[in-house]
Amino acid sequence: MLHYSQTALEPLPDPFDFIEEQYQQLIMELYHDLTAKISEEEKIKSDREDYYTLWVHQIKTPISALRLLLHSDDLQKNAFAMEQELFKIEQYAEMVLQYLRLESLSCDLLLQEYSLYTLVKQAVKKYAGAFISRGLSLNLAEFGFFVITDEKWLCFVLEQLLSNSVKYTFKGGVNICMDPESDRTLLITDTGIGIREEDLPRVFDRGFTGYNGRMDRVSTGIGLYLCKRVTDRLGITLHISSKCNKGTQYRIYFPPTPGALQK
Repeated sequence: MLHYSQTALEPLPDPFDFIEEQYQQLIMELYHDLTAKISEEEKIKSDREDYYTLWVHQIKTPISALRLLLHSDDLQKNAFAMEQELFKIEQYAEMVLQYLRLESLSCDLLLQEYSLYTLVKQAVKKYAGAFISRGLSLNLAEFGFFVITDEKWLCFVLEQLLSNSVKYTFKGGVNICMDPESDRTLLITDTGIGIREEDLPRVFDRGFTGYNGRMDRVSTGIGLYLCKRVTDRLGITLHISSKCNKGTQYRIYFPPTPGALQK
């Protein structure tokens, strides 16, 4: 990759005539476009390296926990706990793959009509063990609603939101239903520790962990950032409301026509 210092433009001589002046102006515009592109690429590379560093520290936690469980005297007794640590490792691996795929998301979309209830059930089933291990309840109201979307990417969003709810909910549980006041809005509501009011405006920023993330210590602040990037591409509106110690609600609004889908 070229660096800015390798693309320095030498001072141009005074133009001989109007045509030469126009050529020099074109050269300067191309030069500025080039340096802007290089700067953007270097930022992407730096962001990727930062994320990989955080990700390595993040995935080491369940690996260490799994190693301890494997060295215990009663493997059968710890089988469920080992499965949960393995599940975390699989989720972290999936996260980094989706992070890489996001750069070419427009080429990775397969838009079809799906039952939203069926997609939600897929995500819920994946986190069934996490609900059980934490003793949380789940209330999933049945509904008939179809969306034109990409199954893989929408499930990724649903799984990330459920992951957050499970991670930061210590008693009570999660309720999933369609908004009775808006038949195109899916609600995911938990009874967790909530998000501080001052953190809410930045929850979708890349790398922002907020107070909860700092307490969690292994949070990368990448999950909600990816969710926002994906929902924007799918033409879906994702909104978060929350109060400390009173839980968090995720509102996912689906447009009435596929015309809002972005390619």
